[in-house]
Amino acid sequence: MDPDAVAKAFVEHYYSTFDANRPNLGNLYQENSMLTFEGQKIQGSANIVSKLTSLPFQQCQHSIATVDCQPSGPAGGMLVFVSGNLQLAGEQHALKFSQMFHLIPTAQGSFYVLNDIFRLNYA
Repeated sequence: MDPDAVAKAFVEHYYSTFDANRPNLGNLYQENSMLTFEGQKIQGSANIVSKLTSLPFQQCQHSIATVDCQPSGPAGGMLVFVSGNLQLAGEQHALKFSQMFHLIPTAQGSFYVLNDIFRLNYA
């Protein structure tokens, strides 16, 4: 398993799902998952999806600038750090963002998001 390839595939899947159908992101989280979104902590798959689907915009487009990853822990987890731009529909300027995911392997051979931290980067 190439960690960089796994991280790249995860990032592509996550942001294409976020941009097209946010409710489907629930499959990537579990009940012990936690999202920190701009400082607000949310735990559990249903609560995380509720937060993401209640954001004050319906359409957006992520463009990824960087994806860095590292192995994490003895169980085969991975840290994935993403930076990029978020273009909201009807807005002239894109917003810069950073996001960190802690991916944990599942018994089925895939990964779920244990920790997710999102921040907008203001100039």
